[in-house]
Amino acid sequence: MLLGRTDAGVHAFGQVANFKTNSNLPISKFAIAINSRLKKSIVIKKAEEVEEDFHSRFACKKKTYVYKVDNSEYGSSIYRNLKYHIPQKLDVEKMDRAAKYFEGEHDFKAFKASGTSAKSSVRTIYKASVKQEEQNITITLTGNGFLYNMVRIISGTLVDVGLGKIKPEEIPIILEQKDRTKAGKTLPAHGLYLVSVEYD
Repeated sequence: MLLGRTDAGVHAFGQVANFKTNSNLPISKFAIAINSRLKKSIVIKKAEEVEEDFHSRFACKKKTYVYKVDNSEYGSSIYRNLKYHIPQKLDVEKMDRAAKYFEGEHDFKAFKASGTSAKSSVRTIYKASVKQEEQNITITLTGNGFLYNMVRIISGTLVDVGLGKIKPEEIPIILEQKDRTKAGKTLPAHGLYLVSVEYD
Protein backbone atom coordinates (compact mmCIF):
# COMPACT_ATOMS: atom_id res chain seq x y z
CA MET A 1 0.00 0.00 0.00
CA LEU A 2 1.20 3.51 -0.87
CA LEU A 3 0.17 6.25 1.53
CA GLY A 4 0.47 10.02 1.51
CA ARG A 5 2.53 11.03 4.53
CA THR A 6 1.86 13.31 7.50
CA ASP A 7 3.25 13.63 11.03
CA ALA A 8 2.52 10.93 13.62
CA GLY A 9 -0.40 11.88 15.87
CA VAL A 10 -1.98 14.19 13.31
CA HIS A 11 -5.69 13.88 12.56
CA ALA A 12 -6.80 13.51 8.95
CA PHE A 13 -10.09 14.16 7.15
CA GLY A 14 -8.64 13.67 3.68
CA GLN A 15 -5.80 11.15 3.76
CA VAL A 16 -5.36 9.24 0.50
CA ALA A 17 -3.86 5.76 -0.05
CA ASN A 18 -3.60 3.52 -3.08
CA PHE A 19 -2.94 -0.19 -3.57
CA LYS A 20 -3.06 -2.92 -6.20
CA THR A 21 -5.47 -5.82 -5.87
CA ASN A 22 -6.70 -8.88 -7.76
CA SER A 23 -10.03 -8.77 -5.94
CA ASN A 24 -13.24 -9.23 -7.93
CA LEU A 25 -15.17 -7.11 -5.45
CA PRO A 26 -16.95 -4.19 -7.17
CA ILE A 27 -15.22 -0.86 -6.50
CA SER A 28 -18.47 0.50 -5.04
CA LYS A 29 -18.23 -2.10 -2.24
CA PHE A 30 -14.57 -1.53 -1.28
CA ALA A 31 -15.16 1.19 1.34
CA ILE A 32 -17.79 -0.87 3.16
CA ALA A 33 -15.66 -4.03 3.04
CA ILE A 34 -12.49 -2.33 4.30
CA ASN A 35 -14.31 -0.37 7.01
CA SER A 36 -15.65 -3.63 8.43
CA ARG A 37 -12.06 -4.67 9.23
CA LEU A 38 -10.66 -1.35 10.46
CA LYS A 39 -10.47 0.18 13.92
CA LYS A 40 -13.26 2.67 14.67
CA SER A 41 -10.72 5.52 14.59
CA ILE A 42 -10.30 5.04 10.81
CA VAL A 43 -13.06 5.33 8.20
CA ILE A 44 -12.74 4.91 4.43
CA LYS A 45 -14.99 7.52 2.82
CA LYS A 46 -14.59 6.58 -0.81
CA ALA A 47 -12.85 4.15 -3.16
CA GLU A 48 -12.17 4.60 -6.85
CA GLU A 49 -10.04 3.06 -9.59
CA VAL A 50 -6.98 5.02 -10.70
CA GLU A 51 -4.28 4.78 -13.36
CA GLU A 52 -1.62 2.09 -12.92
CA ASP A 53 1.13 4.66 -12.28
CA PHE A 54 -0.83 6.74 -9.75
CA HIS A 55 1.03 7.38 -6.48
CA SER A 56 -0.90 8.90 -3.58
CA ARG A 57 2.18 10.71 -2.28
CA PHE A 58 4.12 11.82 -5.36
CA ALA A 59 1.13 12.72 -7.56
CA CYS A 60 -0.18 15.23 -5.00
CA LYS A 61 -0.43 18.84 -6.26
CA LYS A 62 -1.83 20.55 -3.16
CA LYS A 63 -2.40 19.80 0.50
CA THR A 64 -4.41 21.78 3.02
CA TYR A 65 -3.76 21.59 6.74
CA VAL A 66 -5.47 23.35 9.62
CA TYR A 67 -4.11 23.80 13.11
CA LYS A 68 -6.75 24.28 15.82
CA VAL A 69 -6.09 26.39 18.90
CA ASP A 70 -8.37 26.63 21.92
CA ASN A 71 -7.79 30.17 23.23
CA SER A 72 -10.19 29.89 26.16
CA GLU A 73 -9.07 30.52 29.73
CA TYR A 74 -9.46 26.97 31.04
CA GLY A 75 -9.54 24.77 27.95
CA SER A 76 -11.88 21.85 27.34
CA SER A 77 -11.87 18.35 28.78
CA ILE A 78 -13.76 17.05 25.74
CA TYR A 79 -11.50 18.59 23.09
CA ARG A 80 -8.21 18.39 25.00
CA ASN A 81 -6.78 15.88 22.50
CA LEU A 82 -8.21 17.66 19.46
CA LYS A 83 -7.02 21.24 19.95
CA TYR A 84 -3.94 22.95 21.36
CA HIS A 85 -4.92 24.96 24.43
CA ILE A 86 -3.23 28.25 25.17
CA PRO A 87 -4.89 30.46 27.82
CA GLN A 88 -3.02 33.69 27.06
CA LYS A 89 -5.02 36.00 24.81
CA LEU A 90 -3.74 35.89 21.22
CA ASP A 91 -3.78 38.80 18.77
CA VAL A 92 -5.43 37.08 15.81
CA GLU A 93 -5.23 40.12 13.54
CA LYS A 94 -1.45 40.16 13.86
CA MET A 95 -1.28 36.38 13.40
CA ASP A 96 -3.26 36.62 10.15
CA ARG A 97 -1.05 39.47 8.94
CA ALA A 98 2.04 37.41 9.70
CA ALA A 99 0.59 34.35 7.93
CA LYS A 100 0.43 36.25 4.63
CA TYR A 101 4.24 36.49 4.58
CA PHE A 102 4.40 32.71 4.20
CA GLU A 103 2.49 32.81 0.91
CA GLY A 104 4.54 32.26 -2.23
CA GLU A 105 7.66 30.21 -2.91
CA HIS A 106 10.21 30.29 -0.09
CA ASP A 107 13.02 28.27 1.41
CA PHE A 108 11.44 26.97 4.62
CA LYS A 109 14.67 25.72 6.19
CA ALA A 110 13.89 27.67 9.39
CA PHE A 111 10.54 25.87 9.62
CA LYS A 112 11.57 22.23 9.35
CA ALA A 113 12.57 19.70 11.99
CA SER A 114 16.18 18.65 12.21
CA GLY A 115 16.94 15.39 10.46
CA THR A 116 14.45 16.03 7.64
CA SER A 117 15.37 13.83 4.67
CA ALA A 118 13.95 16.13 1.96
CA LYS A 119 16.61 17.19 -0.56
CA SER A 120 15.17 20.69 -0.87
CA SER A 121 13.43 22.88 1.70
CA VAL A 122 11.85 25.12 -0.97
CA ARG A 123 8.06 24.93 -0.96
CA THR A 124 5.15 27.03 -2.22
CA ILE A 125 2.34 28.15 0.05
CA TYR A 126 -0.72 29.13 -1.99
CA LYS A 127 -2.82 30.39 0.90
CA ALA A 128 -2.24 31.09 4.59
CA SER A 129 -4.77 32.50 7.03
CA VAL A 130 -5.69 32.74 10.71
CA LYS A 131 -9.35 33.01 11.68
CA GLN A 132 -11.16 33.21 15.00
CA GLU A 133 -14.65 32.07 15.93
CA GLU A 134 -15.41 32.77 19.57
CA GLN A 135 -12.49 31.19 21.47
CA ASN A 136 -11.45 28.88 18.64
CA ILE A 137 -8.57 29.91 16.39
CA THR A 138 -7.89 28.10 13.10
CA ILE A 139 -4.62 28.38 11.20
CA THR A 140 -5.02 27.22 7.58
CA LEU A 141 -2.17 26.47 5.16
CA THR A 142 -2.47 25.25 1.57
CA GLY A 143 0.72 24.36 -0.29
CA ASN A 144 2.34 22.13 -2.87
CA GLY A 145 4.07 20.17 -0.10
CA PHE A 146 5.25 20.45 3.48
CA LEU A 147 8.46 19.52 5.27
CA TYR A 148 8.47 17.38 8.40
CA ASN A 149 6.85 19.40 11.24
CA MET A 150 6.65 22.46 8.97
CA VAL A 151 2.99 23.26 9.64
CA ARG A 152 3.43 22.77 13.38
CA ILE A 153 6.49 25.07 13.44
CA ILE A 154 4.73 27.74 11.36
CA SER A 155 1.76 27.47 13.73
CA GLY A 156 4.08 27.81 16.74
CA THR A 157 5.63 30.89 15.15
CA LEU A 158 2.20 32.42 14.54
CA VAL A 159 1.27 31.76 18.17
CA ASP A 160 4.42 33.66 19.17
CA VAL A 161 3.24 36.51 16.95
CA GLY A 162 -0.12 36.40 18.72
CA LEU A 163 1.68 36.60 22.07
CA GLY A 164 3.78 39.57 20.93
CA LYS A 165 7.07 37.65 21.00
CA ILE A 166 7.57 38.01 17.23
CA LYS A 167 6.40 40.89 15.04
CA PRO A 168 4.55 40.04 11.80
CA GLU A 169 7.20 41.95 9.83
CA GLU A 170 9.93 39.65 11.17
CA ILE A 171 8.62 36.63 9.25
CA PRO A 172 10.44 37.51 5.97
CA ILE A 173 13.66 37.97 7.97
CA ILE A 174 13.29 34.55 9.60
CA LEU A 175 12.65 32.99 6.19
CA GLU A 176 15.72 34.70 4.75
CA GLN A 177 18.02 33.77 7.65
CA LYS A 178 17.00 30.08 7.42
CA ASP A 179 17.76 29.68 11.14
CA ARG A 180 15.49 27.23 12.98
CA THR A 181 16.22 28.92 16.33
CA LYS A 182 14.61 32.16 15.13
CA ALA A 183 11.22 30.54 14.46
CA GLY A 184 8.67 29.45 17.06
CA LYS A 185 8.40 26.11 18.81
CA THR A 186 6.87 23.00 17.27
CA LEU A 187 3.28 22.79 18.48
CA PRO A 188 1.87 19.37 19.53
CA ALA A 189 0.53 17.05 16.82
CA HIS A 190 -2.96 16.73 18.35
CA GLY A 191 -4.00 20.18 17.11
CA LEU A 192 -3.12 19.46 13.47
CA TYR A 193 -5.51 18.19 10.78
CA LEU A 194 -4.87 17.14 7.20
CA VAL A 195 -8.01 18.50 5.55
CA SER A 196 -7.55 17.69 1.88
CA VAL A 197 -5.17 16.33 -0.76
CA GLU A 198 -5.60 17.52 -4.35
CA TYR A 199 -4.31 15.83 -7.48
CA ASP A 200 -5.55 18.06 -10.31
